[in-house]
Amino acid sequence: MDYSELITQDIRLVILRTLAEEKTGYSLNESILQSVLGLFGHKVSRDRVRTELAWLSEQHLVNLTDVLTVKVAEITSRGLDVANGTVTVPGVKRPRPGC
Repeated sequence: MDYSELITQDIRLVILRTLAEEKTGYSLNESILQSVLGLFGHKVSRDRVRTELAWLSEQHLVNLTDVLTVKVAEITSRGLDVANGTVTVPGVKRPRPGC
């Protein structure tokens, strides 16, 4: 596995774990997710966030809704399982135990 794939897998895990921790509705918009990724060292464009959200949606890990010009992501039950490490999906970094 190369460096860029490791980064991509980590970005996807950060998105899922962030949504899993959002207990008031398990959903956030792309702007907030972009800011959170920056806090974790992933300075990515809004376009990159949208690309990763689309991939996560194709894997049935999130549901996407358009609100005007903004994407809102809501984690699915399967996405929660991946975020917690009980299910493994190729393309998403597996969380370490206890994290």
